[in-house]
Amino acid sequence: MSTHTDTEGTAADADAVTMTAHTDQDSTIARRGTDSTTTRTGTDTPTAHTGTDTPTARTGTDPTTPHTATGDTTARAVTAPAGAPAAELRHHGDAEVRGDGAALTDLAVNVRPGTPPAWLRERLAASLHSLAAYPDGGPARRAVAARHGLDEDQVLLTAGAAEAFVLLARALPARRPVVVHPQFTEPEAALRDAGHEVGRVLLRHEDGFRLDTAAVPDEADLVVIGNPTNPTSVLHPADRLARLARPGRTLVVDEAFVDAVPGERESLVPLLGRLPGRTVVLRSLTKTWGLAGLRIGYVLSDPGTVRTLAGHQPLWPVSAPALTAAQACSTPEALAEAEAAARRFDADRAHLRARLAELAGAGVVEGTPAPRGPFLLVGHPRAALLRARLREEGFAVRRGDTFPGLGEEWFRMAVRDRATTDRFLGALRRVLT
Repeated sequence: MSTHTDTEGTAADADAVTMTAHTDQDSTIARRGTDSTTTRTGTDTPTAHTGTDTPTARTGTDPTTPHTATGDTTARAVTAPAGAPAAELRHHGDAEVRGDGAALTDLAVNVRPGTPPAWLRERLAASLHSLAAYPDGGPARRAVAARHGLDEDQVLLTAGAAEAFVLLARALPARRPVVVHPQFTEPEAALRDAGHEVGRVLLRHEDGFRLDTAAVPDEADLVVIGNPTNPTSVLHPADRLARLARPGRTLVVDEAFVDAVPGERESLVPLLGRLPGRTVVLRSLTKTWGLAGLRIGYVLSDPGTVRTLAGHQPLWPVSAPALTAAQACSTPEALAEAEAAARRFDADRAHLRARLAELAGAGVVEGTPAPRGPFLLVGHPRAALLRARLREEGFAVRRGDTFPGLGEEWFRMAVRDRATTDRFLGALRRVLT
């Protein structure tokens, strides 16, 4: 774990926004150090707010900035009622490349191109001979545990990280769950499906979408955050995430993309068992290994939490081919391949950022000053129109307005090889004119 200087400063602490009360009808947002409050309606979502200072429609006249805030400059804590419409939370990048979109160059889904590799496909094909037997998760569980230097009883294999979010929502007690947004929306969707009223901490573009720990309400007893975060590509320092851990709280860190970061920097796995409260780390093999259709991920936590979550799984929840993948992708050779891929992502992302910077004069901006994931958040005042025109040019990017805290002025795009990037930038130039 690398050491970072904390730049949150006392200003954020003095003016942090904390959630102090919520009902089905309204949400009260109280700023520390002031006497004023801001009241939002019970349908507080990223696309339907009352008032004029919202995450999706900020005022400002600078055409090169997707939104310029005129109000406070701290992260916000708001309430998303359990009964509010959740359909948009279930929009994911694969929707951009279904049907007529199947022929487009896919920059909407963050799966590494050219995967699964041939050696992994061969292992998966060989596993089909064992389909007559019930799956045995023991060897895969031991392989994952050894890969992380943990005990076997600290590992729970799941049908992708999505299943893990459902298990967490249904199995763990949570009176005041909070999700830090913008981030992958499935954690909130799973919590709401389980009947929870979910609090949101909305990080801001003006702050580089960096985590303000003071904005997380003290009473939150379950906190979910991604690292690196989808879609902002922010890699939060592990020591800052650790500040969210406390007795009586479950801290859930979604590390689905951390294996795309060289050295898996800032992973919270080395701190498991050393932090107060309950810490849960989620991993996925989907992105780096191209296994979205196989559904394989896992939970890393303390043995008691693993047993509790496992008690809510059906018998044999992970298929034999998926168990084969978990075991195969935990070997030293596979980890070395993943590390090499992460370094290529670094180089290809630098090329993409340099090319995007050439379009700053046309209003194109990056969402994050120092992105670390295999994708970028890109802003433009007419991003929705650009997305439609890019489809006509043969490219699919992921809309941003279904992420709480973002609006139609954002889209997310995957990092690809330099040749693909150059073709995309040519298309983007054309649609900007």
